[in-house]
Amino acid sequence: MYYFLSLLSGILIAIMILVNGGLAEVYSLHWATVFIHIIGLILIILILLVKREDPFTNRQRWFFYLGGAIGVLNVVSANVAFGRISVSAILALGLLGQSVAGLIIDHFGIWGLPKHRMSRGNLVGLVIILIGVVPMLTSFEIVAVLMSFAGGVGVVLNRTFNAKLAEVTTIGTSTFYNYIVGLLVALPIFWFFGREDARFCFAFASSWYLYTGGLLGVVLILMSNVLVLKIAAFYLTLLIFIGQVFTGILIDAVLDGAFSPQIFLGGILVAAGLGANLLMDRKRRST
Repeated sequence: MYYFLSLLSGILIAIMILVNGGLAEVYSLHWATVFIHIIGLILIILILLVKREDPFTNRQRWFFYLGGAIGVLNVVSANVAFGRISVSAILALGLLGQSVAGLIIDHFGIWGLPKHRMSRGNLVGLVIILIGVVPMLTSFEIVAVLMSFAGGVGVVLNRTFNAKLAEVTTIGTSTFYNYIVGLLVALPIFWFFGREDARFCFAFASSWYLYTGGLLGVVLILMSNVLVLKIAAFYLTLLIFIGQVFTGILIDAVLDGAFSPQIFLGGILVAAGLGANLLMDRKRRST
């Protein structure tokens, strides 16, 4: 069930990217990000009110609340890379950053997470995954490459910190702090970069569904807080990636009539690498 939920997370991420992109066309990329955080924060506050849960009663050490700030920095890294290298390259390098971070966290059991030692089978699967990443790289610029890789690492750190906070508080409280901290970080950053953007206005978009990105974000964080503690970070990364890539291919085909053989091939190879890792792990456990 947890593997299926991981794939579903990838599907929802692809849909959320589409919706958020549409909102960015209305308000600009900078202000759409702030707006998304506000919508998500409103939703999680309503959930906490219904549950009669007070997120301020159980305070933890400061670094437990870093998830929301890291999430905003991930958006900044994507903004820097966007336009300098292809979207498929950003996606591929983000996957590479997530895979490396996930393997390190799993191997050493960082932040008290369960240890999942690397084996030769894992390395074989990783090589296949890296081969799958290569076809997605269509251009190279060092700053954009480094920012995309760092963004992938940040994705793993974001969901790990959120999950650890949820473990010592509640899933709802962790999600609340992801959005409140993210909003407090996003406001000054995007005010600095987007304050002169003429497209920002208070007019509502004509399509209501463009505002559902923040709602999907809340659902994804709630799911992630559970999945991080149930599935190895490396597998979670790959399952989400597979769901995201193939949903993205479907969305492009339906909306634009476009199809990228490179991304499709990369997705197939990543799926093959994931399957190899799962089979090796199952075989190792049975012996």
